[in-house]
Amino acid sequence: MYQFFPKPVDQAERNIDPQPETGPLARRLSRRAKGGIAAVSLGVLALVGIKGFGGQEAKADAPPIPTVTVSAPLQRSIVEWDDYVGRFEASQSVEIRPRVSGQLQAIHFRDGDIVQKGQLLFTIDQRPFLASLNEARARAASAQTQLALARSELARASRLVDDDAVSQEEVDTLRAAARSAEAGVAAANAVIRQRALDVEFTQVRAPVTGRISDRRVDIGNLVSANESMLTTVLALDPIYFSFDGSEALYLKSLREKQAGKAPDQQAEIRLQDEAGYSWKGRVDFTDNAINPGSGTMRGRAVVSNPDYFLAPGMFGNMRLSAAGTRDALLIPDAAVQTDQTRKVVYVVGKDGSVAVRPVEIGPLVNGLRSVRSGLGANDKVVISGVQFAQPGSKVATRPGKVVPPAQAGPAASFSAPAASQATLATR
Repeated sequence: MYQFFPKPVDQAERNIDPQPETGPLARRLSRRAKGGIAAVSLGVLALVGIKGFGGQEAKADAPPIPTVTVSAPLQRSIVEWDDYVGRFEASQSVEIRPRVSGQLQAIHFRDGDIVQKGQLLFTIDQRPFLASLNEARARAASAQTQLALARSELARASRLVDDDAVSQEEVDTLRAAARSAEAGVAAANAVIRQRALDVEFTQVRAPVTGRISDRRVDIGNLVSANESMLTTVLALDPIYFSFDGSEALYLKSLREKQAGKAPDQQAEIRLQDEAGYSWKGRVDFTDNAINPGSGTMRGRAVVSNPDYFLAPGMFGNMRLSAAGTRDALLIPDAAVQTDQTRKVVYVVGKDGSVAVRPVEIGPLVNGLRSVRSGLGANDKVVISGVQFAQPGSKVATRPGKVVPPAQAGPAASFSAPAASQATLATR
């Protein structure tokens, strides 16, 4: 047999309403009530833990002040340059053509030689021209004889005119004949000089000093006066460097001349395989009009080329001194920030607050960015930790030093927005 024993009743159940609601819903509400009581208890405990003995709430620790590296700009004298691209051209280019027709007899040079002005290059058969010269000399001798006879007859007639043995009309006729004979002698002498020139032209000589091209006609061929191309000679010392500059650079040069700031336009040129600008020259010509198609102005520099190393057609980069030597402030290029359409740098005041300075920047100089305006020589520029510098915020600073990237380590190259480039001035 089974026996039933009454369930023990604890103290909490004794305090329950003697007529509680029964059923599943009542049991679920009871469990939720217990959970709410537990949550309230935990919240009270948390509030008690947050409260201190003084009754004040505990505050979170403030973030540390960021630290940035600052330095005054580097002060140096620099020379700004404008960059141009161009090619070398011969200072003189001559096409060698014969001035008389005939058979080519001899060639007196090797293809590609350096020839001197007046050097014999080609010889054309002289025999026909020598024969013509001898004929002209014979005609001149005949004209000289006729002149002598005319003068003799005029002298006799002049003596007889006083005795009325010869009329004045005959004397005038003899005088005209003598003058005609004099003109005949002069014409004959002119023909002699012409024939002598033809003989001289059978020897084709170099009109300028320079490098000669290859022969275009071989020995034995007939050449035509002023038509047949024999070869070409290019004068290479000095040599020209022809370049095109933009209208903006041309206007800049004009403004500097008006202000009296433009120095003598010294040019420095480097070839494709050269790292430095080893060729020196000067600008001696600027064209009289801007090319309407390209919007550029053509210019020319004269470069000394004593060893004929430079050849026409070579490509080169030229830099032209923009405005002479000037003092500039240099800072790392990474310290320059872009704020919409302007360039700015961050400077730190004596109280540690960060301020923004709009600046006008120039070209790179040995890896450092030159600043034309907007920055003072004693300003403390943020050169490292720029990302932590916010306008109006406080920062801690540590001293730094502006050095070119070549001394501090490798750095990327940046293109200059204003002048093409700049170098430190040599004193």
